[in-house]
Amino acid sequence: MSAIPGTDLDEHPEQAGSPPEDPGQERPPRESVAAWGRRALHEYGPALAVYGTVKLTGFTVFMWLLSWSGDYLTNNPRFGGGAKPWDVLGGWDGWWYQQIAANGYHPTPLKVIGPPPFEYEQNSVAFFPLYPGAMKVVSAVTGLGPYGAGLVVSILASFVAAAGIYALTSRLFDRRTGVIAAAVWGFFPGSGVEWAVYSDSLFVALAAWSCYLILERRWLAAGVTVFVAGLNRPTAAALVAALGVAALIALYQRRDGWLGPVSALVIAPLGFVGYLAWVNWRMGDWGGYFKLQKGAWLHFFDYGDHTFAVLKTLLLGKGAYAFTYPTEDMIALFLVFLLPPLLFLLVRLKVPVFLLVYTAVTIVLVLGSAQIFGNTSRYLLPVFPLFLPIAVALRRLSLPALGALVGWAAIASGWYAGYVLFELGIP
Repeated sequence: MSAIPGTDLDEHPEQAGSPPEDPGQERPPRESVAAWGRRALHEYGPALAVYGTVKLTGFTVFMWLLSWSGDYLTNNPRFGGGAKPWDVLGGWDGWWYQQIAANGYHPTPLKVIGPPPFEYEQNSVAFFPLYPGAMKVVSAVTGLGPYGAGLVVSILASFVAAAGIYALTSRLFDRRTGVIAAAVWGFFPGSGVEWAVYSDSLFVALAAWSCYLILERRWLAAGVTVFVAGLNRPTAAALVAALGVAALIALYQRRDGWLGPVSALVIAPLGFVGYLAWVNWRMGDWGGYFKLQKGAWLHFFDYGDHTFAVLKTLLLGKGAYAFTYPTEDMIALFLVFLLPPLLFLLVRLKVPVFLLVYTAVTIVLVLGSAQIFGNTSRYLLPVFPLFLPIAVALRRLSLPALGALVGWAAIASGWYAGYVLFELGIP
């Protein structure tokens, strides 16, 4: 509050804010880097240790299953194969990310190449730039190739995501619940891509910390983080919606002034909107990105028609759809059936409205789009608020029972989140 001329506050400025410092009083020393590190280790160490143990366990089982089956030897390195079991982690989308990191983008006008459903030539601009850009930087600094750099970025980002999920959950509940939520992130269906050349870990890291910053009402930082997330995946639209709702509530309640919330509202969507505009401009078609997604990748919003057709086929055995992978599809079906009760329990927890908005919009974008249905478990990885009811329920267990349950889930995840996703389906 500024002083008004002619008032007591103008004559006695110390009354307008905190009292003046005593010149003889020593200022508290700034926290050293070592002290900050010890404090961060104390706060986040348990969650990161549990998450790392869960992931390492599942990853080991995944690699063992690949070696045992030998399937990777019979597949093209671009499509889930290679000379070594771990080469499968750089196939499929990972192959495209490596090409972008090594060679950059080559946007070209849309080119019709065949009859429906494959109507256009596939193009690297379908993949957003943040993750391959990070791969390129890590590769330049470390000397690693695109594959190694991609794994480094994904693994480091997965721990940042675990820390963000822990921070948000412990802020809403307690530290024990936060540690469990971080563990659930490690064995959730679809978590096999967390340690692969995929952009999912980086997106969830940005999404989790965006939600934490929104919760703390640090508007500018939240807006910038959502902006960066928008350079990683188009589903950042759900983050923009969540931040928008939180900012509008803050403006209505007049809690934080207007500059912070409005700035966040303006900055947040610029990431994915800016990239889409650039792609469309370079391709010479202002609807080019969405035409490319539909014609070349069969990934587009159809208001749930494809999802309904898949569910009808799986439940009734009638009809057919492209990309049928029975084991992967059944895991996705099980997860879809879990969504209503998890959403109900999340509402019962009375979490902030913006978390409900983020969760609901993400689910609508996933189930409302035509895509490989078996990948639903991967596409729902960003919906970490759904981990909260699970973590709250599990925190009631004794430590031995909790350890046994999480340990078994970690072992099983090597099959259902790793082997099934990469070898029995398409990640």
